[in-house]
Amino acid sequence: MTAALARTDAIAARNGTFELHAGALRFAVRADLGGSIAGLWHGATPVLRSTEPALLGSARASACYPLVPYSNRLGYRQFRWKGKEYTTEANFDDNPHSVHGVGWLRGWEVVSHSAGEVVLRYVHSADAHWPFAFEALQYFDLTPQMLRVQLSITNTGAVAQPVGLGWHPYFPKRERSRLHIEVSERWDSDATQLPVHRVAQTGIDSDVAHLDFDHCFDGWKGAARIRDEKFSLQLSSTLDRLVVYTPQHKEYFCVEPVSHVSNAIHLADPAAHGLRTLQPGERFEASMALDIAAL
Repeated sequence: MTAALARTDAIAARNGTFELHAGALRFAVRADLGGSIAGLWHGATPVLRSTEPALLGSARASACYPLVPYSNRLGYRQFRWKGKEYTTEANFDDNPHSVHGVGWLRGWEVVSHSAGEVVLRYVHSADAHWPFAFEALQYFDLTPQMLRVQLSITNTGAVAQPVGLGWHPYFPKRERSRLHIEVSERWDSDATQLPVHRVAQTGIDSDVAHLDFDHCFDGWKGAARIRDEKFSLQLSSTLDRLVVYTPQHKEYFCVEPVSHVSNAIHLADPAAHGLRTLQPGERFEASMALDIAAL
């Protein structure tokens, strides 16, 4: 490594910013902002909603952030687990629920990096936002055609804890954005976005402009296919549920691989709805891949 490259690398490390390049793809991560992806570009065109890393102000404005140790809503910031009552702090504006876990709110450390890979770690001590200790790792790997991400959580505490994993990627809504997903069931929600009942869903195959979803879906099979005038994308994961968010008046939409139904811990059988029980020392991991073909 030359002295100039070493200085650039050191500055990036202090800012929590690392970039990977492979073919026409450029990837940037902000370890200090929730271990979030700042951007993914093909040439100058964003594949995910993207911000130059130095300009990114928060994980919520990023291209994608990790969901750990749970996805989506945790109802009314309280839950009962193994006979004990717990509460969590507000973390999402004036939302009555705690949202998306704690990983996206905390700085991550860089474990290692190379020309094609970055590894991040977050070590959590039990606190008011989550009452159990854990360690999470993220692995990012970029090739000329694909971004691969792996996320793991290890229970570092002395008691069993409930866990879930996922990602929250944002896709630019372009003129001809189209979404095709094979799912079997949809969770309809109450006014606060907590799921209340499950109904059959024969899949999604439509222009994004015609969709109005903010739902968790069960029975996800195959890759989610996203196509517009710029790219043909395939989003795959080892997880079998999705949260799909297609706001009518935003310039983005979200297709989020998740391990469990939103608010699963309050459902009659949390395990049946994807929530894991992680014993001390146990680890749970998941992966996601985005295959990218320019048109």
